[in-house]
Amino acid sequence: MPLHRQLSDKLSKLHEPSATIDDVFKGHDITFITNENGEPVTLFIGKRRPDDIIIGERYKRTIKRVPGSSQVVSSHWDLKGKSHL
Repeated sequence: MPLHRQLSDKLSKLHEPSATIDDVFKGHDITFITNENGEPVTLFIGKRRPDDIIIGERYKRTIKRVPGSSQVVSSHWDLKGKSHL
């Protein structure tokens, strides 16, 4: 299942490097983890329990770069299964 276009746009922006960020998107709880460049690379989306664990789905991002550069050539999100953050 592909990500919603607006969620994909939100995740294409840079955030704090090496951080875990909790948010809400269209009524779904989300948590994403950024890499050292501040790019979201892991996403958990679903329902957050009182102990902050998200029950739902987990996505991983694949980023391809220009060799020897930090410039992004392409990226995509893959559904990796159920999540229990």
